[in-house]
Amino acid sequence: MITSEFANQFAQEWLSAWNSHNLEAVLTHYADDFEMISPYIVTIAGDPSGSLHGKKEIGQYWAAALAKYPGLCFDLRQVLIGVQSIVIYYQGISGMAGETFVFNQEGKVIKSIAHYE
Repeated sequence: MITSEFANQFAQEWLSAWNSHNLEAVLTHYADDFEMISPYIVTIAGDPSGSLHGKKEIGQYWAAALAKYPGLCFDLRQVLIGVQSIVIYYQGISGMAGETFVFNQEGKVIKSIAHYE
């Protein structure tokens, strides 16, 4: 079970890493072979599946996203806690976003699913 302390600490560290545009710090939260699902993968990475796998591939996608959106900044609104997952609800660059993070036993993200208005 995810604790509220873990969920809130993860959310604060994750948003801080993104808001400082520190891609290395962002990637520390993820397992090497994690999966990312997002509608932006279709538009930014050009992958119609909307899914990418692994730190290398997703790191390249996120680097392109940071270059495309230099003013990127997230504002935390709420953290929701599940059994092996959390949802971070935040104001993003183009509106509200909710991102689901599924964790392994080591506390690393193995799957992330992004949702946008």
